[in-house]
Amino acid sequence: MRGATAAFYGCALGLLAMGLRELLLGFEENRCNMTYMFEHPQYRRVALPRRVARLYPAYGLYLYGEGQYAQDTRKLKLTGAPVLFLPGNAGSYKQARSLGSVALRKAEALEGGVHLNVFTIDFNEELVALYGGSLHRQTQFLHESIKAILRLYKDHEAPPRSVVLVGHSMGGVVARALFTLPRFSPRLVSLIITQASPHQAPILSLDTHLLEFYAAVRQCWVDRAEDLRNVTLLSVGGGYRDYQVRSGLTALPCPQDDPSKLSLVATAIPRTWVSTDHLSIVWCKELVLATVRAFFDLIEPEIGQFSDDPERRMAVLNHHFIRHPVRLLGEQLKMPISLSGSPEAWSEVNTLRLAYSAPKDGQAKYFLFALSSRRKAYSHFYCRSNNMEMTSWVYGCTQMKGSMCVQAVDLSLGTELLPAYKVLTLRLRVLSSVSHLVVAASNLNGRQFTVECEWQRQESQTISVQVPHVLSFGMTVSDVTLNSTGLLHTIELQHFHQVYQAFRISVVSHCKVTKADRLPSVYRMKVPWFREDSVTTSSVPSVTEISGMLHTSRPDNTSGVLLQLHTAPNCQYKVSVRTSFPRVLGQVLRFCGPVLPVYTAVALLLACGGQMSSVVRTGHPLQMSQAVARALQPHKVDLPVYLLHLLLRCNWFRDSWSTHLPPLDALPATSPDGTTQEGVPPNEDWPRLLSPLLYVLGAAVAFWGSALLRLSLQLLSLLLAPLHRPSVSLDCGTLRRRTQLLLILCLSVLGGASCGALSITATFLLHLYRVLRLQMTERSLSHMLNLAPEKQRDQDNRTCNKEKSTGDSEALNSKPKECNGAPLLSDSVLQDVRDDLQLHLSLSALLTLPVMLCAPSLIHWTRNLRYSAARLDPDPCWPHTVPLLMASVLLINCNTLTLSYSTTLPSTSRLLLPLSVAMVTFSPLHLYRVTYFLSAALVPLAVSFLF
Repeated sequence: MRGATAAFYGCALGLLAMGLRELLLGFEENRCNMTYMFEHPQYRRVALPRRVARLYPAYGLYLYGEGQYAQDTRKLKLTGAPVLFLPGNAGSYKQARSLGSVALRKAEALEGGVHLNVFTIDFNEELVALYGGSLHRQTQFLHESIKAILRLYKDHEAPPRSVVLVGHSMGGVVARALFTLPRFSPRLVSLIITQASPHQAPILSLDTHLLEFYAAVRQCWVDRAEDLRNVTLLSVGGGYRDYQVRSGLTALPCPQDDPSKLSLVATAIPRTWVSTDHLSIVWCKELVLATVRAFFDLIEPEIGQFSDDPERRMAVLNHHFIRHPVRLLGEQLKMPISLSGSPEAWSEVNTLRLAYSAPKDGQAKYFLFALSSRRKAYSHFYCRSNNMEMTSWVYGCTQMKGSMCVQAVDLSLGTELLPAYKVLTLRLRVLSSVSHLVVAASNLNGRQFTVECEWQRQESQTISVQVPHVLSFGMTVSDVTLNSTGLLHTIELQHFHQVYQAFRISVVSHCKVTKADRLPSVYRMKVPWFREDSVTTSSVPSVTEISGMLHTSRPDNTSGVLLQLHTAPNCQYKVSVRTSFPRVLGQVLRFCGPVLPVYTAVALLLACGGQMSSVVRTGHPLQMSQAVARALQPHKVDLPVYLLHLLLRCNWFRDSWSTHLPPLDALPATSPDGTTQEGVPPNEDWPRLLSPLLYVLGAAVAFWGSALLRLSLQLLSLLLAPLHRPSVSLDCGTLRRRTQLLLILCLSVLGGASCGALSITATFLLHLYRVLRLQMTERSLSHMLNLAPEKQRDQDNRTCNKEKSTGDSEALNSKPKECNGAPLLSDSVLQDVRDDLQLHLSLSALLTLPVMLCAPSLIHWTRNLRYSAARLDPDPCWPHTVPLLMASVLLINCNTLTLSYSTTLPSTSRLLLPLSVAMVTFSPLHLYRVTYFLSAALVPLAVSFLF
């Protein structure tokens, strides 16, 4: 039985390890180029008013500089456009060096003296993603820093009226929180760019202050949506390489009709097309270049400051982050355009496809495509070229003269940039005023390039493929073969719209004729409801694998995911789609990993309940491993939760529930706006399937975690054994009742005067000491029993029983533990010690969870001791953890024999299952509530021990 249990939990641990490996390592290699400083970076501290410096002694404001620029700005006489970088969770202010260095290099290459002044804030590397008590303080300091920056330009002829903010991680959330301050003027910030910032929800909801902060920010942007339309906001997610902040959380929770708010993933940004991890998004050269280019395009050359025009800001951001048309931003077009060239430069194309390679010798070249004979037979015109010059290249002819077009309109604005070439797709039905299409292929500078164009029927080049079921485990394959006579094919992946789906998409290309100058193939997975496209470039012939995963689920009935294949002509492409089970597990952990501590706590709580029930029935607790193994009871936990969800569909029950109880927690939202389909409960289509899986994984963590705890304590007891005298007393490590009361008082005062997490940690260490002493006692007794002759032990027991025969009946019926004040060497004594050890191992495993959940506030308190008073303010662990503290101290003396005679223990053991159900119901999105439920379980247990 033990072998089967270990095998089952070994398999569960293997599934967890498989998912973690896919989450942490199962992504593309880091294709970001590093940004380098050409000169030694310097950070010049900006003096703040005394009041501000006194209120925020741990924070600081700095100006980034290098070389001569750093020398020129020693006195902080600035003339550039101000940009302020905000570090995130445990982030350093020195992370601004990538943005600042690239901006300096860009300014040196420009004329007119236009440049940026990059500032950065030192937030003392606080853990604000896990401890929310500092977020409001950081927001206020940010406000003071913005006012201090603008004061530096007071002597400038055209001083800036606003500051551009760049926030990394939680720095982006703090930037949005500025607008919740009552005295903050929205005119001070006109543009915010956030990088890997979790706008939807915190990564781990470890305290109420964090959730209250998020709720205030969200409500502010909803209530003031009209007032904040002039604030341009761009959120960039890192993609699958960022396992700390999944890209779905970076979507802005703003109204969909607000055009000034953009959310996207780095893989969809033109000229970037790479996924970044949580740190590399700050220094990724491709993304930094796109950001710096956008900043310089936003500067008004006449005054050297950022433009106040919201429409221009959106045009610039669309140009650099959404759709790059391969032309200079703001280029003025003359309508209509006059085309010139000798008659020999013009060629009319009568075939369905054009393939042209520019020669080495420079020449003017134009290709004419007549529309009159193609409008009925074809729906689109597709053209691509690897000539990346920022010029117009496709026109619509409005006036012909012989075989030449003399007047035309520019159609190149619809050009889209891909990694290998630029493409343009024109819809013929909107070109009613155009008689011919003109493709300019001139290479007067002698540069060689290739142009390929064709007429297309969209219906014939779009194929629908139904993806395999998520539980097919890769055994089912959906494939399609494209005998490519075209340049663009679209495959609609039907029923692919949920984040828990994950596929391996294989594209095998094969050509009969090998050409050295053939353009590479580009495969693009396009998601209609969120800008999370991914682009893969492949040579021909080749075998290419694409990861088919989503950052967000489809929020409505929009079209499914599209796989666009920009293919080579006259080649065959075979596309195969199969489910990848490891990636499915990776997606489950990516979206539901933060919920695992809840299920681990449930498993440990039910294990403790199993031990209590065993004490009631037999007088002995179960082995720790056996208790955790029996705690896997998903039907007892998930079924009541499922029934609650069904009842909440009834209006009368929902109204009564909302009046008296908080709303139920569901699994994290997966749609881009953080909501679900109208009329459908949150994540209704998949949590009921995932909840048993999460329960198994959480139980596996509890099983192997408790085994690791047990092994660690055994090793630690071996190390500490020489420091303690051998003891065979059952009361080793216990405290007197007066000492317990005094300890509770001292720890309560300590928690209230310093940090509540410190008291919880101290109590946990005291409980661990009790376990260590029991471990050493158990080892000492085992050794002594092995050494003592069995006949001698029996004689001692008979002698002691004879002496006790003159005593009262209660003494006769009790187990002989001591004789004349000395402990008896008997198997029953050893068994009692082992029973107490198993009981306290279970309690120690339970107490580990509150210590881990409170750890961020303890770390924050210790790191800020030199800046502030001894008391943590606000303290998320105080006074809510006082009952837990009291119960933990009282349970240090707990033993199995006393519990077996308790009259309240049966009721306490039955209480743990409802508490587990309540924990699954109310804690997945509020992890701090786990501590409350553990307190509610341990307090009755302490009462059972006392009475």
